[in-house]
Amino acid sequence: MERTTAGWWSGLAGVVIFSGSLPATRVAVNDFSPLFLTSARATIAALLGGALLLLLRQRRPTRSDMLPLVIVSLGVVVGFPLLTALALRHLSAGHSLVFIGLLPLFTAVSGVLRGGERPRMAFWLFSLLGAGIVAGFAIANGQGGTVAGDLLMLAAVIVCGLGYAEGAGLSRRLGGWQVISWALLLSLPLMMLVGLFNLPPSWRAISPPGWFSLGYVSLFSMLIGFLFWYRGLALGGIAGVSQLQLLQPFFGLLLAAALLHETIAWSMIACATAVIFCVAGARRFS
Repeated sequence: MERTTAGWWSGLAGVVIFSGSLPATRVAVNDFSPLFLTSARATIAALLGGALLLLLRQRRPTRSDMLPLVIVSLGVVVGFPLLTALALRHLSAGHSLVFIGLLPLFTAVSGVLRGGERPRMAFWLFSLLGAGIVAGFAIANGQGGTVAGDLLMLAAVIVCGLGYAEGAGLSRRLGGWQVISWALLLSLPLMMLVGLFNLPPSWRAISPPGWFSLGYVSLFSMLIGFLFWYRGLALGGIAGVSQLQLLQPFFGLLLAAALLHETIAWSMIACATAVIFCVAGARRFS
């Protein structure tokens, strides 16, 4: 029980860190192309993760670990950042929350298919209800989207859910930050090449918020957040802990209220309370 509880707290810390990812990406794509942003954040995180692996003398993955690491790399290092960066050129950050509400479902399904987990039927009911509440809240408060943007976001959450599930399985053997570091190193040659061919036309034209957003998605979204998130999934169970992602949109809105002094509506408080109830129910039956 202590191990599971520790996993949920670790997963919650990861969700809080990830809550700033989409707003930061939305700001960053104003100054950087999606291809450069994806490659730059992965390259920066890979260099830091590689340095940690070397300094702390971590053991190398085995041959059987390579395919899961490739899936993690394609899902969370390349796929999700690139697809969301492309999508956010067509969507508002608020509308993208519709799809973040679906991410726990895809992660849980991936945990069943790849991790062998078997949650009870009540778990799926709470998961579906939570996803519906988040999606409904985002639609009611968003600015709409486009077909291209919606398809890109849908593809993003599918590959991300698979990457989360694969990474959680590996984390039980290699450790959370080690998994994302090895996945980043695996993609480093390609990411560096993509970055060199997509350099910004003018470095001076990049705004301070653009630099700050690049730093956030590189350090926190791409590396530090995974330290907590993969540990949480490994200890608490993929299907159950993944439901904490339902809270991510509300953490993002709280962050906007704290930094941008935006008003918190009663509808947000009501929806967040209902989602907390769904997460608790999902944990009970996961």
